[in-house]
Amino acid sequence: MAQTTPVSPTGHFTPRNDWLASRREEIIEPNLPIVDPHHHLVDRPETGRYLLPELLADTNSGHNIVATVYLEWLSMYRAAGPAELRPVGEVEFANGVAAMAASGTFGKTRVCAGIVGTADLLLGAAVEKVLEAEIAAGGGRFRGIRFITATHPQQAEWGSPVLRPAGMLMDRRVREGFAKLAPLGLCFDAWMYHTQLGELLNLARAFPDTPIVLDHVGGAIGLGPYAGKRDAVFAEWSGRIKELAACPNVHIKLGGLGMRMFGFDVHEQPEPPSSETLARLWRPYIETCIAAFGAERAMFESNFPVDKGSGSYHVFWNAFKRLAAGCSAAEKTALFSGTASRFYRLAG
Repeated sequence: MAQTTPVSPTGHFTPRNDWLASRREEIIEPNLPIVDPHHHLVDRPETGRYLLPELLADTNSGHNIVATVYLEWLSMYRAAGPAELRPVGEVEFANGVAAMAASGTFGKTRVCAGIVGTADLLLGAAVEKVLEAEIAAGGGRFRGIRFITATHPQQAEWGSPVLRPAGMLMDRRVREGFAKLAPLGLCFDAWMYHTQLGELLNLARAFPDTPIVLDHVGGAIGLGPYAGKRDAVFAEWSGRIKELAACPNVHIKLGGLGMRMFGFDVHEQPEPPSSETLARLWRPYIETCIAAFGAERAMFESNFPVDKGSGSYHVFWNAFKRLAAGCSAAEKTALFSGTASRFYRLAG
């Protein structure tokens, strides 16, 4: 019998812990070191609570998670002060969590060893003061920003509530702000839909010295006007992926495929998916990305808790390990820890 999975106001599935708990797998290659380069920490009515205890419950579920990278998600902004500086509060928060984890009190995982915040690039050159404040707040862990540009006229069909202006990465002010990243030693996380990847290609070519990582395999939409058109979407998406891979400054994150917008239906099944099922569904996207970028510019990611509505943390990483089964030892090291450590400049 199909399940009714709650959807939060953010458009993501709400995790059902009883459903998730009904599947437990033996851990594949339990000693393989993993750096999880993309997770969030949040406590808001519309998203629920996912803070250090909840993250540790996942990272301690069997895999060898040695470090993580925190990604912004509108968490713990400052309540007062200039609006453009309020996101600095999220960096302060993540750095506090990192300090807790670094004490060793909570185990060996270096949680939030790297921190990616956000800043409004529409400020243009004036964003530099925000970036400098975030560097100061990060305690040596701040690595860059994510400036989300994902938008589509029909995105309400997959529950995304924020309709952004089209063409933001082409905006003169955004590019003035983007130009401040590389001189400060900062990187850029990009999140957009497959229909917008041409804008990222243009940006990457215009700023070849700025390290860029494309989140969630580039957002190949599987719902709304793209429902039932997976092959056509895949052809368009894969062509852009190959073009982006020709830019040496661009990397890619292998994950996010548990999000609603990709159009997979594992959340509707009576039992949570197995790692075999996830590997089968995700293989075309993951293998295309690895073939294009190579293991040295690709990194597996959990995207938790956003993806948690589609499966368990330990099952996700088992799926990734199944997908990497044919890789060499050196390639596995890169995909699971090396690429993320280099890109985000994580100390050993």
